[in-house]
Amino acid sequence: MTASQQAGASLLRNKVYMRVYSAFAAATFGDWFDTLAIQVIVGYRWHAGPLMLALIPVANALPSILLGSFAGVAADRLNKLKLMRICDLLTAVLTLLVLLAPNMLWLLPLLMLRAAISTLNVPAQQSLTRKIVREDQLLQATSLNGIVNQGSKIAGPLLGGFALSFLSPQWCILICACLRFGSYLLLLTIKNTEAGGSKSAVEGGIPSVAAPEQRVPIGTLWKEGWSFILRSRLLLVTFLFGLTGALAIQMIDFQFTSLFRAVAPDQESMLGWMVAASGAGAILIIIAMNKMNRATGYGWKFGSGYALIGLSVGGLGLLPAGVSVLPVLILGFVLGIGNGIFMVTFNYCLQKETPPHMTGRIFGIQNTVLGIVMIGAPLLGGLLVQSIGPARTFFNFGMVIAVIGLLGILFGKVLWPASKALNSDSSLKQASL
Repeated sequence: MTASQQAGASLLRNKVYMRVYSAFAAATFGDWFDTLAIQVIVGYRWHAGPLMLALIPVANALPSILLGSFAGVAADRLNKLKLMRICDLLTAVLTLLVLLAPNMLWLLPLLMLRAAISTLNVPAQQSLTRKIVREDQLLQATSLNGIVNQGSKIAGPLLGGFALSFLSPQWCILICACLRFGSYLLLLTIKNTEAGGSKSAVEGGIPSVAAPEQRVPIGTLWKEGWSFILRSRLLLVTFLFGLTGALAIQMIDFQFTSLFRAVAPDQESMLGWMVAASGAGAILIIIAMNKMNRATGYGWKFGSGYALIGLSVGGLGLLPAGVSVLPVLILGFVLGIGNGIFMVTFNYCLQKETPPHMTGRIFGIQNTVLGIVMIGAPLLGGLLVQSIGPARTFFNFGMVIAVIGLLGILFGKVLWPASKALNSDSSLKQASL
């Protein structure tokens, strides 16, 4: 076996990581039942307009702005495993309450409270992964997380659409709650000593990592996280590039329901098919990226990801009324390829360029930055959809996203210096499956 194959095999034998990974998979799989069901209820059953649809991502993003950075600090300082358990249990309870929401006045506060809990869960999961996985296995762990995230987009929407055909959206929400509770039960099987790098954990291929200093004030740790990003040109450029693209993408992200309600008013499952195709494209490109032997810089990966996302979004804006499912599947597949390229590169860059004891902080700050974008962008997108229509809005912003990707490709060597990018790609190649 080669060194990379041995690293992959040892990662799969890492019992602690596999249980954490399985819990993450169960929770993420359930989330896609929930997300599509809420959009169908609000868009098709409650007949909400574009602005009301735009309030859903705002409700999910506001807690990230208020709590994101401090949640990252908490993930670095507190017991990560216990945080994930608490988040799963509370999320399951709140999801059951979402199931009982009669209208938007009840739904939005519940979504905000649930998002506040999830704000703690994301950096805790990333930080725990960084702690229980060796350096040479980091890319594989990141890719496996990405495969779960995208793979859930295949089975989740398909089974969710099947449930919506025979039952009601409430069943999808109930499945989400059950899977979250199952994730909590699975995390209960992991001992704190195993997740912390005890002898049993080391035998599974986990290095012993010293815990960060516990007496440093939380405010100081939070400032250190921001200071590290500002001093690191690579991280700062990555954050700014991601922020610019996310600003355009979030304008239309939660308006897919408005678009499909216009082009396929009698097919509630069309959105699910599009997301399923997107997940398939993302999984294939993630696998391909792990097999690539050619060194390419960050600029090509970030830029091509955005370019493909922009072209597919613009194509969705050109769909005629009464469109068949085939063009939707093709455009969704291209969208998934672009999303997979960007997602893996972005997460890998953050983890690779961040010291282990600061991983939670950096991902918490990322949630805050993206949360700020998700406050104004969806509302502006809702206003545009309401004034000029979903088709024109999708086409215009698709072109904007594609241009951003083109700029990333053209100026990649300036934004991400070649030495840094190639060094990271060399590590990526050595760690590939």
